[in-house]
Amino acid sequence: MRTRTLAATLFLLAGLTGCGSNGGDDAKPAAKPTPTVNPDQQFITAVRARAFESWNDKGPTDEELAPYPAQWCAELQAGHSVDYLLSLQGANLYPIGMGWGTAKPDAQELVVLGVESHCPALRAQVTQELRDSGGY
Repeated sequence: MRTRTLAATLFLLAGLTGCGSNGGDDAKPAAKPTPTVNPDQQFITAVRARAFESWNDKGPTDEELAPYPAQWCAELQAGHSVDYLLSLQGANLYPIGMGWGTAKPDAQELVVLGVESHCPALRAQVTQELRDSGGY
């Protein structure tokens, strides 16, 4: 009887130590999923936090602003300048709508915010261009 009890105890201990070996020290915590940030929402949030002075009387809706960054990025990726983006003779993507307008310095800053959210790899290029032109 003692032999069976001893054997059963050893069997249980072996099983318990086998289950626990390397379990705590080497175990890595589960990776937390990286939240996906919607670039449109990131842009709108940054714009609203900025509160542009040229929109004190009347500003654009989120729906009016949201299309601009993707269009700006497409033109920039095609090799165009910020000046071209905002020019009537160029891409004609100056942020203006019915009943609201944007001062040029604000428009340039909007382009930077749009680039940060939608095509961040182009940020250095855009900010350097604006610095070189005296606009940023």
